[in-house]
Amino acid sequence: MSARELKLDKEAFLARHWQREPLLIRHGIPGFIPPLSADELAGLAMEEDIESRLIEYRDGQWLLHHGPFSEADYQRDVPWTLLVQAVDHYSEEVAALRHLVDFLPRWRVDDVMVSYAVDGGSVGPHYDNYDVFLLQGEGVRRWRIGQFCDADTPLLPHDDLRLLRDFQCQQEYLLEPGDILYLPPGVAHWGIAEGECTTFSIGFRAPRVNDMVSRWTDSLLANMDPELFYNDSHIEPASRAGEIRPRDLQRVAAQLQAALDQDGDNHWFGELVTEPRYDTCSDDDELAGAASLLAGGPERVTLSPAARLAWQQEAAGIVVFANGEARVFGESILPDLLLLCESWRLEGRPLTLALARPETRLLLNHLLTLGCIHVE
Repeated sequence: MSARELKLDKEAFLARHWQREPLLIRHGIPGFIPPLSADELAGLAMEEDIESRLIEYRDGQWLLHHGPFSEADYQRDVPWTLLVQAVDHYSEEVAALRHLVDFLPRWRVDDVMVSYAVDGGSVGPHYDNYDVFLLQGEGVRRWRIGQFCDADTPLLPHDDLRLLRDFQCQQEYLLEPGDILYLPPGVAHWGIAEGECTTFSIGFRAPRVNDMVSRWTDSLLANMDPELFYNDSHIEPASRAGEIRPRDLQRVAAQLQAALDQDGDNHWFGELVTEPRYDTCSDDDELAGAASLLAGGPERVTLSPAARLAWQQEAAGIVVFANGEARVFGESILPDLLLLCESWRLEGRPLTLALARPETRLLLNHLLTLGCIHVE
């Protein structure tokens, strides 16, 4: 599945809708056959290491339960919804849905969450702080779109859920299989199942500004001369004892600005946006076996669905960010790295040529150690 299969004018979408306003893409994937059934989703939610939640509406209250679940948990007499996070990490077919948004920076994509709901099931009126494409799978779901919200928007008192106290419906859509609803951050929405249904949510990652400031300053401090002190070599005579004068503060501001403007790498950003949410490491035996296979000439190298991989080009070479770690490689890796990022695999002659390049072999070993690739 590729972005070409998504019925969308990408340039118009980016100009008018991305991070601005919702968009209904009717028949976004004509003839869409969901890659995961409701039963398969319920099975995933029984696994210990998979993040899952169940939300029910009982006696006028929204209740949240955390997985793993059992079959008995699915026998309820009130409307409920099951949500399973990062399903793309466990299903190649679900992971392929991320190709639909290949026209957006890959490092912005977070994961594909899948939800199942019985008739009337919902998670309530709410808003998110990230972009999301809601792809309808089985059945139908009615979506009500409301106002733009922010941190000052009143919420209902709830220990676990951020539910809106006042939902102002402005648009309403009934999504059928293959329909897609794009929602930018901050837009209130409320989905309600009409009959049993599944929804595939392609969510995007947006680092908090305070996290970016923290990483940036950490990077600056790591490279800053610890013997650099405040100086006031052109100080004016003090006229009032104990005063911190406006000129003193101006001098401080100028010296801080000079410190912030110092040359340094910006690898902190790539490390931040590629940090994995879940553990991606293999055990020692698996890693040793895969390393041996890679050294001997594998048939195929595939990008792990859970891998977070990005890169940037600098004068020193290609900086590769893999699962939160940065490493610089020579520019000879770029064709192989591009192919791996685009097609998620290397095989046949391209793999043979890649392994013949010492720098690319170093790259693949690095990615293997970090849990970014599978070797077959």
